[in-house]
Amino acid sequence: MSEFFLELFTEEMPPSLQNNAKIEFLEILKNFLDEKKISYNKLYYSISTPNRLIFYFKDIVEEFEKKTEEIRGPRVDANKESLEGFLKSKNISKKKIFIKKTPKGEFYFYKIPSIKVSTKKILQENMPFLLQRIKWKKSMKWGNYELSWGRPLKSILCLFNGTSLNFVFYHLKSSNKTFINKDDEIKTRTFKNFLSYKNYFKQAGVIVDDRERKLSIKKNLEKISKAKNFNLNINLKLLDEITNIVEKPKVILCSFDKKFLEIPREVIQLTIENHQKFFPIFNKKNNLLNYFFSVIDKEDKFGLIKKGNESVVDARLTDAEYFWKKNKSQSMLKYVSKLENVNYFNGLGNYLDKTKRLKNLCSVISDELLISKEKLELASTIAKVDLLFDLVNEFPELQGVLGGYFAESQGFEKEVCLAVSEHYLPSGLNSRTPKNNYSIALSLSDKLDALVGFFGLDLVPTSSKDPYALRRMAIGLIKLIIENKKSLKLKEMIDYSCQLYNNQSINFDRKSVHNNLSIFIIDRLKNYMKEKGIRLDIIESSLIDFDLNNIFVIFTKADRLNKIIKKQVGIDLIENYKRAFNILNSETQLQNEDYKGSADPALFKSNFEKDLFKKIHDIRKNFTSINLENDYDSQLSLLASLKKEVENFFDNVIVNDNDVVIKKNRLELLKMLCNTFDKYFNFEKIEFLNEKAGI
Repeated sequence: MSEFFLELFTEEMPPSLQNNAKIEFLEILKNFLDEKKISYNKLYYSISTPNRLIFYFKDIVEEFEKKTEEIRGPRVDANKESLEGFLKSKNISKKKIFIKKTPKGEFYFYKIPSIKVSTKKILQENMPFLLQRIKWKKSMKWGNYELSWGRPLKSILCLFNGTSLNFVFYHLKSSNKTFINKDDEIKTRTFKNFLSYKNYFKQAGVIVDDRERKLSIKKNLEKISKAKNFNLNINLKLLDEITNIVEKPKVILCSFDKKFLEIPREVIQLTIENHQKFFPIFNKKNNLLNYFFSVIDKEDKFGLIKKGNESVVDARLTDAEYFWKKNKSQSMLKYVSKLENVNYFNGLGNYLDKTKRLKNLCSVISDELLISKEKLELASTIAKVDLLFDLVNEFPELQGVLGGYFAESQGFEKEVCLAVSEHYLPSGLNSRTPKNNYSIALSLSDKLDALVGFFGLDLVPTSSKDPYALRRMAIGLIKLIIENKKSLKLKEMIDYSCQLYNNQSINFDRKSVHNNLSIFIIDRLKNYMKEKGIRLDIIESSLIDFDLNNIFVIFTKADRLNKIIKKQVGIDLIENYKRAFNILNSETQLQNEDYKGSADPALFKSNFEKDLFKKIHDIRKNFTSINLENDYDSQLSLLASLKKEVENFFDNVIVNDNDVVIKKNRLELLKMLCNTFDKYFNFEKIEFLNEKAGI
């Protein structure tokens, strides 16, 4: 058994390109070995440093058997030249061919005998083609070379069974050597196997395995935090990024002036994490401290790197402090009129126009949520003012959040400040959802206004493109409703939003906007339900009679059914429905008759019919009970409780009676049963495998 080891040494590669190439080419290699039936140890992997992509396969067979293969030649009745051409192309004599009958006629065949093939040879021949298959999201050419690669490729180290696996890839020849210093690219070293390669770099302080590197960084961060009594909330996305931009990780503790802690916490965190790629530090109460961790790529013997990092953070926070002090003293109410100078979107007016629309929408929603109209209108009036302030221009990711801080510093009420701060939330499927009613109302108004506006301009997302993030807005709207258990008159709000645009001489086709936006929201609701693990057939059934005003009810009913569908109660209720529905569906197609569910008790001939009829009526009474109106678990249990009466009916009553009147009445009884299920939702598309149910 042999090992295969490949290193691709490049100029420093961004983390995203590293990860994509690492995953993709490992899969390419694996698929190639599987296709050729070359066996290997399942503990294969790919690892990387900023400059090195490394691929390793253990226990690969040194040779494999290429099985016997029959090659079809020309037809038996073909001309002589065709046969001679076939023999020549395969370098064989006529004695080695035979005739074989196929569905398409008789042909000459040649059987290639099974042979042993060198794994090293097949890899050498195919490596250039395999490397060519890597698809880079971004690539470049350099010098006079033809190769297009994620970053300039400098060398290829490739070993098989301890010896160099030689091939040519564009201007590069593979070898058993690589550059040992990423910075000077002068010194090289020869390696015989992966272990010696890994150990050499380990002694040089380089951790070539990104998994080990990530663990090392994490442990050092936690070790220092524990010693200093810090609370470290590690941003895992940042940790992954840092792991892929260093190869000799060293963690150093840095600090900044305490006076900057008066700046909004989010500004400091954004500066440290996003802009500088450092780790902020908190105390045990989760308050931000004036310290941060920096992960560097070399020893900082004289503290120069630490000093440089602190200077950069200080400079950024000094600017932020200046803008914070300046902006928080500028009256938000006085700045509202200046929103007229900021364009919202071409065709949808300016931000003052949008503010007026939000104010009116909020007024309507405040009535539904039973909250103070005055507070909500005030929040909607100042919600977009922070767009005019310098600090938001420096930190655009904090739109809204900074508006909340400015409002707080100017003495606005708590609910107003929170609504302004949270009105962009939720910003996606995994984003936090506001819980305060003022925040819900303002966020809902903002998203609804945007969706109506863009749909009014017919700027609808395509299958692959959504430049205005309308899908995220719709998901945000759905999350606001479902996760806060709200039942809102969304249809009326959409119509009112269209009217508000029309009042500003921005005219939309109200019917078209309503229809297209409804379909769009249905699709987003489907995706949301899928993400929550709800079965597709349950989703489809729950949306048959979709009503925009009942999004929360639709989701909740589907979610409750999904949780019991595989339990006995779920099996019982689906079977109850399907046995009736299948017979009805069959008869409806045969007789072309539509049943209403109006069974006549006077025509019943057995107690089984009477019992089922009575049970259905009892369930319908319970469904209309105030106690069960929103108790969907109890509603499902009621439907499942029909099991006894349904089984007795089908076991003892022949639906297809010779008397046409009796038969129709029994079918009406079954329709009555199905209509009762429809009070929950339409179960027609629910899948259920059960022989008794006949499906």
